[in-house]
Amino acid sequence: MDFGLVLQTDPPASEVVGLMRRAERNGFRYGWTFDSAVLWQEPFVIYSRILEHTTKLHVGPMVTNPGTRTWEVTASTFATLNDMYGNRTVCGIGRGDSAMRVAGRKPNTLARLGEAIDVIRDLAEGREALVDGNPVRIPWVGGGKLPVWMAAYGPKALALAGQKADGFILQLADPFLTEWMVKAVRQAATDAGRDPDALTICVAAPAYVGDDLGHARDQCRWFGGMVGNHVADLVAKYGEHSSMVPDELTTYIKDRHGYDYSHHGRAGNPSTDFVPDEIVERFCLLGPAEAHIEKLRHLKTLGVDQFAVYAMHDAKESTIDAYGDEIIPAINS
Repeated sequence: MDFGLVLQTDPPASEVVGLMRRAERNGFRYGWTFDSAVLWQEPFVIYSRILEHTTKLHVGPMVTNPGTRTWEVTASTFATLNDMYGNRTVCGIGRGDSAMRVAGRKPNTLARLGEAIDVIRDLAEGREALVDGNPVRIPWVGGGKLPVWMAAYGPKALALAGQKADGFILQLADPFLTEWMVKAVRQAATDAGRDPDALTICVAAPAYVGDDLGHARDQCRWFGGMVGNHVADLVAKYGEHSSMVPDELTTYIKDRHGYDYSHHGRAGNPSTDFVPDEIVERFCLLGPAEAHIEKLRHLKTLGVDQFAVYAMHDAKESTIDAYGDEIIPAINS
């Protein structure tokens, strides 16, 4: 199993670069960041520094979207980084939550997302693609490679991931929901005539290593609120108790009342007081190293290829080190 580190690009950028270097030293192979231009610093600028100061780490957004930048700009940026540092990028992409809503826009449609996946990949790998109906090719790209991994929760999005993407990003670590969603993505790939086992499965969630479970829960409760933004969209689309979406994903947001993006993805977010302890424990990895190892082994049996650690809490360094010292060796021994 591969491991990734997910950070917000808060200033100073040097701290982001430093944590990514620490992660690589501890056996992490991927470095991910949020991508929301208003809330944080521009990640693609920082990726260049991360790549310069690491040797094997692959970097990318978790996740970008088709609306913040034009598709040829996104593709050219990835292709430039790949040309400079040797195909060490991956494009995580979704409909867009904070990046779109903070700027007063709605998340992109799935139809637009599906088109963007094809166009961005083709352009970044040197092929011609239609951009707004016009044939475009980036002439200097040669030998470029850009895997595109799609984030999804709902049935239509899961189907699109299986049909189009090179990988599937699931932003929660509940084994029941992981099994349900991975099966849906792989079935969609099979139905589309693709090899379902060729898709990379990435589970991303906060991980907090320590013995004080109550403190760990409070540090990671923000994640239930972040996921809740997407769940609220699903409830609005499919209803509260739909056969299309498991209750295990949707029922916990019944007491959700709005969301303040100024605290998005941060410990102590006051908009997440509706998230119960049970959800924090189901969605995240908390407790001593042994508890992380047990849950990760379960996720591995469900076909998870990568676990990406959200480290928006007060124990970034110690959690990275605990993964390097104990958890990653135990999973990959």
